[in-house]
Amino acid sequence: MRWRPSGSIQVEDRRGAGGGGGLGGLGMGGLGGGGIPIPVGGGIGGIVLLIIIVVVLNLFGGGGTVPSGGLQGAPGGAIASLDPKDNELQFVNAVTVDVQTFWGEQFSATGKDYPETVTVLFTDQYQSGCGVASSSTGPFYCPNDQKVYLDTAFFDELSNRFGAPGDFAQAYVIAHEFGHHVQDALGTMDQVATQQQSDPNSANELSIRLELQADCYAGVWAHSVWASPDQANVESITDADVKEAIDAAAAVGDDRIQEQATGTIDKESWTHGSAAQRSTWFTNGFHGGTTDSCDTFAASTL
Repeated sequence: MRWRPSGSIQVEDRRGAGGGGGLGGLGMGGLGGGGIPIPVGGGIGGIVLLIIIVVVLNLFGGGGTVPSGGLQGAPGGAIASLDPKDNELQFVNAVTVDVQTFWGEQFSATGKDYPETVTVLFTDQYQSGCGVASSSTGPFYCPNDQKVYLDTAFFDELSNRFGAPGDFAQAYVIAHEFGHHVQDALGTMDQVATQQQSDPNSANELSIRLELQADCYAGVWAHSVWASPDQANVESITDADVKEAIDAAAAVGDDRIQEQATGTIDKESWTHGSAAQRSTWFTNGFHGGTTDSCDTFAASTL
């Protein structure tokens, strides 16, 4: 993967800033259910991995509200400048800019405005619009403030624990989260939340379809890099890079995570999809190159 620093800044650097408060009764959707915070022990892994969690308030009807005292430590806006020696920050920013440039063009082509946002980098924990982001929560998208949250220590976990190393594996994670931002902007998240509330028995299946669509959207973006080298901040990718992303998608399948954590697989509890499903839908997006390849909600089989 070849990339270059961006002149645009679309990150907030909150590493070391910390953040007070707790979840305050917030209902968090994603790998958990029933609108309750998910117990995650031992870092990112634990019983379940929140690698690409979608935090959706009131997703299952229980929900909650942001504490009335407001958010601590979560001012909006990107930082004024990037340290040229901070490779981690430069990389996340370059991928963020590239992904958002792509989606901005896609929205514009259909007469829509893309709501540009930022990736928030933090360490240990930080107060997001959806509650406390922590290193044990994993990367996630918060629809309340429309930001992506990422503790980059997760990339080490992705490589060392889940066997998915490489910079394009990391880029896939970021692109997946922005896939959720696209879903939010298009109203897909609201539609899914409404369906889950009206039919709780379908909540997990709908969550899986939402996640697989975000995987597919990440693949569509990857296709744009492949098809138009040297055009943006992520300049080019190789076959090996694409394999990194596919391997990362598979590594965070519900079956892989459950088997590693407990030695057993419980398909009924899945909320993100199996390793095969996740890698398949990323590949569908990559090969198709358009969002037409990503209608997971119309698919008869996943």
